[in-house]
Amino acid sequence: MTDLEYLDRAEELLAQVERACDRINDTSDVDVDNQRVGGMVTLTFSNRSQIVVNLQKPLQEVWLAALSGGYHFRWVDGCWQDSKGQGEFFAILSREAENQSGAPLRFTV
Repeated sequence: MTDLEYLDRAEELLAQVERACDRINDTSDVDVDNQRVGGMVTLTFSNRSQIVVNLQKPLQEVWLAALSGGYHFRWVDGCWQDSKGQGEFFAILSREAENQSGAPLRFTV
């Protein structure tokens, strides 16, 4: 994948995360504050815990940091897959957000 292809896919991923937060805030009682600065989106939950999603351009990866630990994702077979075989980005983000917020949250594409 070229650097330009990586940036297009990674920027779209961050935009999807932001749109999912907006949808969650509009359709549920859960408040997920999201703030984007450059290639990083920080999600903050009502208990003040955070999940950080950021781009790692030199490695062509997307990293997710949650209370349970960190994940590194690469574009494989049409989606962002964890480099250690833990699963797909949105499934992991949903699980971690649910664990940290205490509410059922689904981040979907």
